[in-house]
Amino acid sequence: MQTEQAETFIDPSAAFATSISPEDILQQLARQQKTRKKWLLIQPKSITSMMVDSGTVSMPLNLIMVATLVGQLFEVTFIDERLGEQIPEDFSPYDVVAITSRSLNAMKAYGIGDRALRQGKTVILGGVHPTMLHEEAASHCTSVVYGEIESIWTELATDILNGRMKPLYRAKELKPMGDMHRPDFSYALASKNSKKYSSRIPILATKGCPVGCNFCTTPTIYGKNYRYRELDLVIEEMRYHQERLQKEKINLSFMDDNISFRPKYFMTLLEEMSKIGVRWNANISMNFLDKPEVAELAGRSGCDLLSIGFESLNPETLKSVHKGSNRLDNYAKVVDNLHRNGIAIQGYFMFGFDNDTEESFQLTYDFIMKNRIEFPVFSLVTPFPGTPYFDEMKPRIRHFDWDKYDTYHYMFEPQGMGGETLLKNFVKLQQEVYKGKAIMRRMQGKPLNWVWLANFMMNRFTRKLTPEIYL
Repeated sequence: MQTEQAETFIDPSAAFATSISPEDILQQLARQQKTRKKWLLIQPKSITSMMVDSGTVSMPLNLIMVATLVGQLFEVTFIDERLGEQIPEDFSPYDVVAITSRSLNAMKAYGIGDRALRQGKTVILGGVHPTMLHEEAASHCTSVVYGEIESIWTELATDILNGRMKPLYRAKELKPMGDMHRPDFSYALASKNSKKYSSRIPILATKGCPVGCNFCTTPTIYGKNYRYRELDLVIEEMRYHQERLQKEKINLSFMDDNISFRPKYFMTLLEEMSKIGVRWNANISMNFLDKPEVAELAGRSGCDLLSIGFESLNPETLKSVHKGSNRLDNYAKVVDNLHRNGIAIQGYFMFGFDNDTEESFQLTYDFIMKNRIEFPVFSLVTPFPGTPYFDEMKPRIRHFDWDKYDTYHYMFEPQGMGGETLLKNFVKLQQEVYKGKAIMRRMQGKPLNWVWLANFMMNRFTRKLTPEIYL
């Protein structure tokens, strides 16, 4: 693999023998550039039969954060293929081609990487899938970034400028979130198709989740680390977006793995948010939503929807996946607390566990209808690479076609029922929950907003479902 050489090579190890810091060496190298190297950052679309990366899509916060960092030293071209933007066949204008990937678009990312390698470019792969399977990803790129780029940026950028790349960049320790740059959304918004982005602005207050559910990739990437940004930085970023959009009631979407893990931090953040008039949603653990005061403060701070992983109505299933924060006897209380404060619920339910039976589907339907869950989301159990669950289930997994690792394809046969029975009931449940009459029962008296629209879109979508789609 050939890479372009800098005119002067500076060995980063010299920092250990002198008082020069690695950051100083990087800045010295950057000043020596006659022309700034050019990066192409790519968000590839996913190939799946389900409604993924279609219609309105969320702004790719992680890639925006990469662009913000890279743009300090290099020229950046930002392509989001989900918007309909074309990835060039000819990479000659660029020195570095960097691609983010998750499992369901890994093959697409690998194809781009292979093509860029053939053209002699430095190719970087990052994101969840290359992190989880970095040995696999290494054959499609020059270098793999394990986890977040911020924590290895000085080393990576120095090597880019020196023209000497390592096959893997993995941080020995994670960088404090307070040291990270505020994301520059202009990279994404510069696209002529940027109107296809959701109006909800992604924001990040914390990283990590020490809970350790065995089907989740987060503990593999971050370990037991849980980091958070200083509250004034989070609020400052919200005010920045208010000024940018010239309105107070902006819609924010937290991208945190578990924003409520440290209750004191979370509650203080909500108190500050209640003063500035924003609207927001987030994924959240159930571990202390049974406390009425939490739901009250969330509603007062502008929360209009929380996404909650109920996962299952079977206590043995919850135990088997280490979902200790979920207690079945709290489910109804959590829902009632949120509804009393005007907060809608996007509820996630998974099927295909070994403890599932046909009764599992009826129990889930009854729970959703009785508690009037506004936006139920159903998925099939998917053991993702790099998780303990993947290692446990690997001998039983039907295939390793990453394009189908979208949580909507049948991965293995559960012990409690055959695959045909699983898929038949999976389709039936979705169609029953999203029938017109069922929507009206669940949504009666709720505010007329995008959740209503989402329900009617799901009504049209689920009517076309067949078990064969999930094979």
